[in-house]
Amino acid sequence: MKHTNMRLPFFYGWVVVAVTFVTMAIGVNARTAFSLFFPPIISEFGWERGVTAGAFSFGFVASGVVSPLIGRLMDRAGPRAVMEVGVVLMGGGLLLAPLTSAPWHLYVTIGVMVGAGSVCLGYSGQSLFLPNWFIRKRGFAIGIAFAGVGIGSVTLLPWVQHMIEQTGWRTACTAMGLLVLIVLAPINLLLRKRPEDMGLQPDGDAAPVPGAAKAVSNIVDPVWAGTEWTLKRAVATARFWWIALGYFCGLYIWYAVQVHQTKFLLDIGFSPGVAVWALGIVSLLGIPGQILLGHVSDRIGREWVWAISCAGFAICFAALMALKFSPSLWLIYLMVFTQGALGYGLTSIMGAVVFEIFQGRHQGSIFGTIMLAALAGGAAGPWVTGFLYDRTGDYTLAFGIAMIVSVLSALSIWQAAPRKVRVVAGRLHER
Repeated sequence: MKHTNMRLPFFYGWVVVAVTFVTMAIGVNARTAFSLFFPPIISEFGWERGVTAGAFSFGFVASGVVSPLIGRLMDRAGPRAVMEVGVVLMGGGLLLAPLTSAPWHLYVTIGVMVGAGSVCLGYSGQSLFLPNWFIRKRGFAIGIAFAGVGIGSVTLLPWVQHMIEQTGWRTACTAMGLLVLIVLAPINLLLRKRPEDMGLQPDGDAAPVPGAAKAVSNIVDPVWAGTEWTLKRAVATARFWWIALGYFCGLYIWYAVQVHQTKFLLDIGFSPGVAVWALGIVSLLGIPGQILLGHVSDRIGREWVWAISCAGFAICFAALMALKFSPSLWLIYLMVFTQGALGYGLTSIMGAVVFEIFQGRHQGSIFGTIMLAALAGGAAGPWVTGFLYDRTGDYTLAFGIAMIVSVLSALSIWQAAPRKVRVVAGRLHER
């Protein structure tokens, strides 16, 4: 595509949202599918739970190592390069995993390759460029794009589970690898980093006419917003560390529940059907949750929505703790609703918070580095939860700690205060 002003009947940003939607649907769920491969792999090889689950956590370590590199690659080469690298890594890892015969094979394929690939294809990679395309509708557009994860988990995960039951985990794993390569490699060539690269404006607005009245600025702190934020400068600010802590805690609680909830429900006597259903419905509820909370964040501010999502996780952990003492379906409904409809709202504002505070040429590197902290949280959550389970014989202490971490996450983003740098569209009139 040359840079002719090829006029589409709609804003090209929505093409970018659509590509992201499909990429997330497949890319993120290819990783989530690990929790479905987990039981058959354990029963086939008889390895310890900790060793096997370690491959997933090790994937986070791999993700952490590549995260800042992906930020730099995005700043230099743009989204197509990042996505295609992700497709090759993830597709390759899934195609090689069926050859596993020792634990380290699992660590290399599902851990390193799928883990590193999912950073490119997942929330981190997409958040590096998608916020460029929208300003007024930023939360809403990202919410829609990321809702692909939910659609994918409702369609792909049952299909993978069915294949595991019919033909074994190896076939299921190979099929996922082929799907990644065949579908995602071509569509990601449509991506562009920012609307200006195509002669467009964010949100599809008309180019400003010389002499026209200036649009209302969303900048609250002109000195901060006018600073050329390099990674070095950003790291020297308290805001950087508050976001890092908030994101660490956010992914800690997200993955602590995601990795352990299926096993926990089976342990306390629910059927595999209920356990798989619960995991699926969480993601299904995440679809309206992310879109709605993303949209709400454009109106009331990112911090409020982050706090709402963290409260969702806190209630979810409380419900899990209560389930052990009274295993009832209504508690499962509460746990699933608060986790999916509220908790998953975190993702639709992760990119927005960093862009509103550290916008500029180096925003990719800054976001990639902050995602190091987030991914460390994603690795710590499942590991600490499993470790405490092994030590105490149940999940009560682990879930209690996760509730405290939820509160800490909300407080941290409040301290980072994106509202004090750039105001969201819904709050412009109040200035």
